[in-house]
Amino acid sequence: METLGQFNFARIYTLGRIKQVKDVAWDIQPPGFNNTIRWNVGHIFVNSEMLAKKAIPSYEIVHPEWLTLFVPGTKPSEWGIEPPTSNELVSALQEQTERIKTVLDNNLSNFLIESMSIGNLHEMNTVEALVQFIVWHEGVHAGIIHALNRATSA
Repeated sequence: METLGQFNFARIYTLGRIKQVKDVAWDIQPPGFNNTIRWNVGHIFVNSEMLAKKAIPSYEIVHPEWLTLFVPGTKPSEWGIEPPTSNELVSALQEQTERIKTVLDNNLSNFLIESMSIGNLHEMNTVEALVQFIVWHEGVHAGIIHALNRATSA
């Protein structure tokens, strides 16, 4: 339960950072940044969906059409389709929080069918370890959103 509490806290923090973003800043990519605020917000959502699916294989990914926009290695300059609006992304993040907590609750001690590794640096074998990674990952991108917001406000 504490791990899911951390997930909830990370999401509250992320949504707070997003709330500070001005509409005009969502698609600005300042020098020195790999992506935009819109990409980082979508990436948080998509990454959490993909990892929930890895944790619970029967989990159905919401907005699978967003995967091609926001998976690692993608960038807005290469998008061939219209991305979701900022309101769609914020609503998706808000809705996702309880859905993922409900799906993962009572499964945290389960072992993954296939462990997940970050290179040869770190290996995750349980649902709880995966959720802890989701929390860490979201925190990283929430920080990037905050930095992008500051850089685009200057």
